[in-house]
Amino acid sequence: MEGKEETSTTLALEKEGRSLLISMQEGWQYIKAIFTGQVKKARARTEQEASEADLQTAKRQVEAADSAEEKKKKLSM
Repeated sequence: MEGKEETSTTLALEKEGRSLLISMQEGWQYIKAIFTGQVKKARARTEQEASEADLQTAKRQVEAADSAEEKKKKLSM
């Protein structure tokens, strides 16, 4: 019976580790989107380019969150 508990614990730890990695990747993508957006906004020559940079930043942040959520759903299956 002890072997089953160890296996169960190991699997749970692996799952938590993968979940943590996914969250870290999401955070990195989020930070990268913010940084890239700020650079584009700073280089914008018109207000339209600045607005487009803001929209692109928001889009990338949503994509990062959606991607992480999808990966976590697959992990829990």
